[in-house]
Amino acid sequence: MQHTIVMTGASRGIGRVAAEHILRRSPDVHLLVVARGPSGARSVAELGAGGHAVSHVPADLGSLESVRSAATGIRGRLERGELPPLRGFVGNAGVQYTNALTETPDGFEATFAVNVLANHLFVRLLQDRFTAPARIVITASDTHFGDFKHNMGMVPGPSWKSPDVLARTGAFPGPGTAAGGRTAYSTSKLAVIHLVHEYARRLPAGIDAVAYNPGFVPGTGLARDAGPLTRFAMRCVLPMTALKPFATGRRAAGRRLADVVLGTTRAPSGSYVDRDRVDRSSRESYDKRREGELWEAAERLTAAYTAGADPSRTT
Repeated sequence: MQHTIVMTGASRGIGRVAAEHILRRSPDVHLLVVARGPSGARSVAELGAGGHAVSHVPADLGSLESVRSAATGIRGRLERGELPPLRGFVGNAGVQYTNALTETPDGFEATFAVNVLANHLFVRLLQDRFTAPARIVITASDTHFGDFKHNMGMVPGPSWKSPDVLARTGAFPGPGTAAGGRTAYSTSKLAVIHLVHEYARRLPAGIDAVAYNPGFVPGTGLARDAGPLTRFAMRCVLPMTALKPFATGRRAAGRRLADVVLGTTRAPSGSYVDRDRVDRSSRESYDKRREGELWEAAERLTAAYTAGADPSRTT
């Protein structure tokens, strides 16, 4: 049966590899790529080679108004029958800044806005358009553990605060430093897992939500906003660590993401897939009170962008 999968972060890195696998292994998929600028049209041309069904919708994930526009456009295409039924959403795009002071046009801290709020807005605006069985997959990170074993000391561990504080700039010590930006990143990835747990409780039956951790994947574009030395290390030096146990090669990580999206890796709703198997996320990531608080904050912070779209709401 033909169906649609909406995907962010499909233009490069592990997302690009995953998109290729999804299209090759599931010929009934219409892949709808969400991308900014010319990369969307380029991805359609390249991924669509060979007759694959691929289209794109432009969006800047750093702008919730842009996300709203993209999601409502997708809803309209689904309602008019221009797209086959929606069976998947893959929130793979993510950012990491060299500070915790970068602000979006909406007034949110950029890391939290892209990695958390943009995904939440897509899920909520598309929620009533899913046809069961459907799967939501959001890319998480080893960094949410906050220990040397999982990130080799390269990224500070998460520093949880009220979601209203996390959503604004300057939430962490040294907000103008790279350490502040990396703390914002690891904290946002902890928030992703919290939301996946809450989605599993709140979304209608037949819509599963899964967090996928690719492991440390050197050589991606994650550090594109870093300084020249860090960019050089990520591009030229750290890819050699992909042969080490704590790292994952880009192609392996992308293939495993496709496995999760397509259900080849069996993962119940609310689960955490570590590379190629379901596993426990950090002890800190299991906190129902915190998860409920984050849900309520995400609902409130995105309310202005869901108004008028009439997505079905759950409580």
